[in-house]
Amino acid sequence: MAESFVMAMRNKCESDRKCDAVVIGGGVIGLAAARELGRGGLRVTVLERGGQRHGAASPAAAGMLAPQAEANEADDFFRLQCAGRDAYPAFAGELHAETGIDIELDQTGTLYVALTEEDEMELTRRHIWQTQAGLTVERLTGAEARRIEPALSPRVRMALRFATDWQVENRRLVHALTAAVKFYGGTVWEGVAATRLRLERGRVAGVETERGILSAPIIVLAAGAWTSLLPFATAGGESSAHHAPGEDVEMPEHPRVEPVRGQMLCFRSSLPTSPQPPLASGHVIYSPRGYLVPRRDGRLLAGATTERVGFDPSVTAAGRDTLTAHAIEIAPAVISELPLVEAWAGLRPRAADERPVIGASLAVPNLFYATGHYRNGILLAPLTATLIAEIIIAGRVPPLAAPFTPARLGRAAACAGSLSHAGSF
Repeated sequence: MAESFVMAMRNKCESDRKCDAVVIGGGVIGLAAARELGRGGLRVTVLERGGQRHGAASPAAAGMLAPQAEANEADDFFRLQCAGRDAYPAFAGELHAETGIDIELDQTGTLYVALTEEDEMELTRRHIWQTQAGLTVERLTGAEARRIEPALSPRVRMALRFATDWQVENRRLVHALTAAVKFYGGTVWEGVAATRLRLERGRVAGVETERGILSAPIIVLAAGAWTSLLPFATAGGESSAHHAPGEDVEMPEHPRVEPVRGQMLCFRSSLPTSPQPPLASGHVIYSPRGYLVPRRDGRLLAGATTERVGFDPSVTAAGRDTLTAHAIEIAPAVISELPLVEAWAGLRPRAADERPVIGASLAVPNLFYATGHYRNGILLAPLTATLIAEIIIAGRVPPLAAPFTPARLGRAAACAGSLSHAGSF
């Protein structure tokens, strides 16, 4: 039976070798882009190297949609983040209608707590500028914050409540987007690595994979932390990653995107068959050092580290200790009572300026990037999809996307240091 399934898949791949667009990367950014292109009438194939492989950012995230909690000013990036968050209610409704999957958009809000004098000064500055900007933010005393969430530490001095900073169940989001791509006639090839981009006369003519060449006039590179690693090759076989020393082989270069590890912990308040809310209020709770995210099924996520360790998705004892300490600082009684049931890590894709890369390649006319979202991939997935689809289908750059095109980064070096040792997609 297994052999029949493999043969059926191979036959399907043979019949699907040509499509209108190939999206490389099956995380939330790539899947959302593929869904939006499918909605626009294109026949799309998504290549996902490992079926949400070890270290992938999307399933490892906490699913927070919280631009206000983290912003220090109202710049172009903050406006992009807010537009991403505001897109979610309609987006969640559309996904449910298309797939029947509830992505658990929770609009309870976010509490950002101050536990030290320095924390209080930081939150006060945030409250001032956001109030002056006309944003929704409420300042609470420590006592008021504990009335909303009794589990908070008695050390909490004050808090900000962001009623419009939300959360979503990111793993359900991945499943819903996968189903939505198929709903619009797309195909998701899981376990199929893209090995090279095939160039002909200055354009990408196809993607070389472990199953042969997949041809398409449009390529979207949404491979997250692995974006910079995919080499180009000419029809004659010369490669940007593998050529003899001294050869004059000039190939295009990708914007540089590097991995940044984020470790997470998962506590559980009860058995899955009888879940109890881990926090009474249901709010996401931040501090300047960590955060707690309650889930409907009784889980409580604690995150996250920020580590530049190359392509190492390991969970470490030091990471666990740090995250546990930050969680205890926020809600000591809750954390002391809950068993730690799981720990994981994801590799966030960080561009040089910590901003996403959305738009057309500088050097290759039919190559487009949707990558570099760093800590905001879940937040920006629906908006990035809308922007990249408008760039590709309508041929225009929306104002929101203009500050984030690859043009701002110039011809960054594609593969250097640890980036050269992570394998294919």
